[in-house]
Amino acid sequence: MVFPVTITLGGLQLPLHTLTETLGMFLGFRYFLFLRRRQGDQVHDSNRIWAIIGAMFGALLGSRLLGALEYPPGFSSAGNLLVYIYKSKTIVGGLLGGLIGVEGIKKIVGERSSTGDLFVYPLMLAIIIGRIGCFTMGVYEETYGLPTALPWGMDLGDHILRHPVSLYEIVFLIILWITLHLISKRFVLESGALFKLFMIAYLLFRFLLDFIKPGYRFPGGLGSIQIACLLGLVYYARVIIFPSRLLKKEQYA
Repeated sequence: MVFPVTITLGGLQLPLHTLTETLGMFLGFRYFLFLRRRQGDQVHDSNRIWAIIGAMFGALLGSRLLGALEYPPGFSSAGNLLVYIYKSKTIVGGLLGGLIGVEGIKKIVGERSSTGDLFVYPLMLAIIIGRIGCFTMGVYEETYGLPTALPWGMDLGDHILRHPVSLYEIVFLIILWITLHLISKRFVLESGALFKLFMIAYLLFRFLLDFIKPGYRFPGGLGSIQIACLLGLVYYARVIIFPSRLLKKEQYA
């Protein structure tokens, strides 16, 4: 495979990642609409729309801001800070920003129900498709791993065997998808529990994964994304310490 992988559309050579990123968002949203029709939605239509708006804007801002802070020297020396922020993005920032956006909107409109469960599987689908695109960029986008001597190390375009971290993430998300499905079949979960489980698992995975990715490190050896993951895990600390909070109370009656 030659990196980056490109496709030809109308005489233009485009990175395959451009297509998969757009396709992931499109199919993820279509899957969300399908699940909402099939499973129903405890959130009123107008409030659900507001939640989606909050998620979109929160994810956009969070993704760009955290992405820009991945490399603080570049952030502080950027000639055009707005352009630098716009060109930066990260999934962790998108998830945390989307969470903040939704929770903020819910307080404004007075929505008390959880709005996250319906997003879980569509989010995983969108991320999986997007990560396929990240893999096809090789070392030409900062989603590759450190050099490794492990037998599955891959040459991603610079003739160095590296951890294929995008493939690791795809495998993790498939396993997580199956695990969450089995948990939801085995237990009666509180509203919002599925989303909390997804966020906790993904943030913990990304915290660990970034140890085998290159990038700027603060004193102590952690990068910006890892610090953001830790803050997200602190937000969910009560659930992590008391997992029984995820189960409906009648199971203890």
